[in-house]
Amino acid sequence: MNLIIFGPPGSGKGTYASIISSKLGITKISTGDIFREIAKEQTELGKKVSELLGRGSLVPDEIVIEIIKKRLKKDDCKNGVILDGYPRNIAQAEALEEITKIDTIINVAVPEEILIERMCARRICKKCGNIYNIADTRKIIDGVEYAFPPLLPKKEGICDKCGGELYQREDDNPEVIKERLKIYEKQSKPVTGFYKDKVRFVNIISDKAPAVVAKRILTELKNLKLL
Repeated sequence: MNLIIFGPPGSGKGTYASIISSKLGITKISTGDIFREIAKEQTELGKKVSELLGRGSLVPDEIVIEIIKKRLKKDDCKNGVILDGYPRNIAQAEALEEITKIDTIINVAVPEEILIERMCARRICKKCGNIYNIADTRKIIDGVEYAFPPLLPKKEGICDKCGGELYQREDDNPEVIKERLKIYEKQSKPVTGFYKDKVRFVNIISDKAPAVVAKRILTELKNLKLL
């Protein structure tokens, strides 16, 4: 089974993808994770990707498509994948159709003010990538109650899982986040229209803790007889 989890930056889709990947025994592929690893390399491509990420800009399609094509050929993708961060625009979606078949799109929604607050509060482990959040976000927007309790480490600044140092990503600041959201609205959101009559959708509001929302997603997949 091949899934795409789709939604704006900071909607929690990466966390949900990890949970779903573990539950279903399929591989999670995050273009964000791949690019951040490339950005660490002292290569021409690494420096270019690092600059783009720092501005909140997208990596060019030709680079993204080639990376995804190579990644999907690896053995761990044979039982299925959940794609997080790809495709980001119509051109990438068209290219993906030539590479593999998508069964379902998980479409995650969350208000912009929640996104900005939560993304600015993210803290990530330098060693294992475990994610924490120091914000306590509880509010009602358009009749929906959003309740995101903080996910704090037992010791401030230290990862519970491996003892690594926690840090805040450079692009997790209001200016870059707003730019990323503008790009999402202009280039990425239309991708849902591209897939509208091609695959089944699971539409989810990200309004509670990750475990709660992920369980809701799995229930919806089961209702579609995909599990």
